[in-house]
Amino acid sequence: MTELVKQLRNETGAGVMDCRKALEEAQGDLDKAREIIQEKGLLKATKRAGRNTGAGILESYIHNNRVGVLLELRCETDFVARSDEFKNLAHDLVMHIAALNPKDLEALLEQPFVKDDSQTIDQLVKGVAAKTGENTQIEKFCRYEI
Repeated sequence: MTELVKQLRNETGAGVMDCRKALEEAQGDLDKAREIIQEKGLLKATKRAGRNTGAGILESYIHNNRVGVLLELRCETDFVARSDEFKNLAHDLVMHIAALNPKDLEALLEQPFVKDDSQTIDQLVKGVAAKTGENTQIEKFCRYEI
């Protein structure tokens, strides 16, 4: 059981007790436990959505000097804003925006993620929010093409 808890914790970033409870609820089924943790994480992310996002980063990307993207990704603290998890999310988002050219923020959040079409951009952002424990929001973005 402890090996499964350790593996689940490494894969999801959830706490030890959350992993243990999810595995007990899933009766030792690792895949089912992952789903349980994801659902609980998304619920927690939804509860955090009202909290102030006073920190964040600007991420830019230019593709072949023809397409440019600028993204403002917000979180609650500069500690999370400097984390690799948050920076990787920002980079993945600008690459996605450059590739798929969403018309607005609502359309972006509903699009399937270009690297993994089993989840939407909204689910991707909420997944990072669940891992970091902070409200994470795409504030705005712009895309230019010549």
